[in-house]
Amino acid sequence: MKEERFRNKVTWFTFIFSVLVVWVHSVNTARSGGAELENFLGNFIGQIAVPGFFMMSGYLFYRNFSWEKLGKKWGTRIRSILVPFLLWNGLYYAGYAAGSRLAFVRGIMGKGPVPLDWRTAADALLHYTYNPVFWYLYQLILLTALAPVLYGILKNRGAGAAAVGAAFFLAQRGVIIPLLNLDALFYYSFGAWAGIHQRSLAEGEGTREKAILGIGLMAAGAAAYGFQWPGAISSAVCFRAAAPLGLWLWADSSRLPRAPWWMKYNFYVYAVHYALVRAVNKMAAAAFGDNGLVMTAVFLAMPAAAVWFAAVTGTWLKGHVPALWSVLNGGR
Repeated sequence: MKEERFRNKVTWFTFIFSVLVVWVHSVNTARSGGAELENFLGNFIGQIAVPGFFMMSGYLFYRNFSWEKLGKKWGTRIRSILVPFLLWNGLYYAGYAAGSRLAFVRGIMGKGPVPLDWRTAADALLHYTYNPVFWYLYQLILLTALAPVLYGILKNRGAGAAAVGAAFFLAQRGVIIPLLNLDALFYYSFGAWAGIHQRSLAEGEGTREKAILGIGLMAAGAAAYGFQWPGAISSAVCFRAAAPLGLWLWADSSRLPRAPWWMKYNFYVYAVHYALVRAVNKMAAAAFGDNGLVMTAVFLAMPAAAVWFAAVTGTWLKGHVPALWSVLNGGR
């Protein structure tokens, strides 16, 4: 696969996963009408988005990796992950602190006054207190910091595969360790191992055999969803790994059109959508109550609304404050 086509495919997939994340956070479980569709798109299909992000992140970090490149890789991730993580957490904290002091906004937020002190600010910056969707970036920062350990294990094909299998087993069993999410470790490590050992499969030209394999993986993952292994948690982990992997193998990069410019704002969409979704959902619920038809329409429209909002505000930021825009969009 030519590099340009590979990057175009990455853009398409990160955009698709961003749209699914919007649906995940748009589900309104408190109402009745239309809940089945929301549950299907948000709580079933949408659950492949973040695992897909982790697998792609691991793949991209370890694709063409060598020990000599570690410092450079860390440097680029500081600019594309750590700095945006701190900036967005700070902006969410500032937004909640200001909004909680305005009567109308406070009613939408459903929170009391947010404290203005250095302890609360530090907690917001480091622990994404007011920006919960950034748990993903927090885990990605930890996984990036573990690069010497992960590469030391994963560079050996057999030992790496065994380590990925062990991470799957622990995640499947629901084991909890301090700080690091084992589901995230499994998805990321799987992508990293593929980036080291399976580039020809991941980046090779689309074939009938790859498409069939992809469809088979998606079907197997869906079939496994909700199945209970003896003594283990739900095998949703199987579905969340198999579905995005199968989708990647099925999609032929040569058939994908060039991604439009607004698809490249996917990090910005991910960062801004949470506040937008919460505000729109609460205002729509206040205006229309439990009207299933209206609220389902709002739910279905939320990804388009988030992408439109990101395109308009992102274009303005890019044109007027390009340095800030670069950070807000993760350097993309």
